[in-house]
Amino acid sequence: MFFDRRALPTIRIDTVGDKDGYKMSTPSNLPFDPTVFLANAGLGRRITLVKPEQPIFSQGDRADSVFYLQKGRAKLTVVSKNGKEATLALLHPGDFVGEECLATVPGLRVSTAVSITACTTLEIRRTEMIRVMHEEHDFSDLFLKFLLARSMRTQADLVDQLFNSSEKRLARLLLLMAEFGKPGEPNTFIPPITQEMLAEMIGTTRSRVSFFMNRFRTLGFIDYNGRIQVHKSLLNVILLDRLPEHNAEQPPIEMTM
Repeated sequence: MFFDRRALPTIRIDTVGDKDGYKMSTPSNLPFDPTVFLANAGLGRRITLVKPEQPIFSQGDRADSVFYLQKGRAKLTVVSKNGKEATLALLHPGDFVGEECLATVPGLRVSTAVSITACTTLEIRRTEMIRVMHEEHDFSDLFLKFLLARSMRTQADLVDQLFNSSEKRLARLLLLMAEFGKPGEPNTFIPPITQEMLAEMIGTTRSRVSFFMNRFRTLGFIDYNGRIQVHKSLLNVILLDRLPEHNAEQPPIEMTM
């Protein structure tokens, strides 16, 4: 006996919400697409809108999920026992964060992810993340490429911190925030950020950052009036190391009586 495949019913995807706000999907015969998987809620996945300067997750929380940043900018920070805060990384759309929960039995978060601008995140439960990594090679390839890129970026950050001047570190940070070097046109206006935060991220003082920012603006490398706009000419500081009287000037010392 033969069946006409055209007469077979089409399997439709139906989603319902569980008590945690995750979407639960029935099985589908559609081919797996990592882009679709990361763009939509589904089995073990939920989308969350995060307001500016709000935590995506906090240090000390239970580490039982991975987050994928769909939109917005965020930062990864850690706070020491004596209350000193350090910024570990800047997060861009397309970044995963919290992936360390995959390495061991779920424990507690060792860092905090905080939104810089309004963000849209996809939270993927640990069990679902492990399942899709094992079953879908396209997704595991994408995730592996991300991990390698993050490892290379972390090494570059360490080299920058060890061997470059604070002025050069600031120039590199501004270029990274403007997404120079990524495919497509750079986003020359960087997200709102304070000089205190910039100083914290490059390991110097706010007065040094203020001095360097004023010099970059005088030389036409940046503009800022409420928001910072980065120009391609700032690459000269990184690639060619061309800056008049590089590091010769020092911020003025304020004298008090």
